[in-house]
Amino acid sequence: MKRFFTSLSTAALLSQVRVFQAFAQLGSVPEIPDTYDTDGVGTEGFIDLVLRVITIILDVILVIAVLFVIIAGVRLIVSGGDEGQKDKAKQTIIYVIAGIIVILFARAIVTFISGLFVGD
Repeated sequence: MKRFFTSLSTAALLSQVRVFQAFAQLGSVPEIPDTYDTDGVGTEGFIDLVLRVITIILDVILVIAVLFVIIAGVRLIVSGGDEGQKDKAKQTIIYVIAGIIVILFARAIVTFISGLFVGD
């Protein structure tokens, strides 16, 4: 059984390569401008860099959350009628979906704030 879950998690991880390509096609992350103030320190570039890092972190967390939903779904299917395992898998799915909603709201807030600060 342990070998089965190891193989399954490896296959799930490898199948997510397409997800990263999909996130790369979102195109909502603005380019880093090459503007510098009189001191030679780029404030707009720094703000944009921070926003890009936050966006990338949120995207990676979202991919991990989707993996957890997949793993919990497999655990639900493989539970074999054990009510304890079913309930545990269902709770995992509920918590991960709540987390995905929070991540999507955070992503929307970051996108809104990047529009205010970057001002393309």
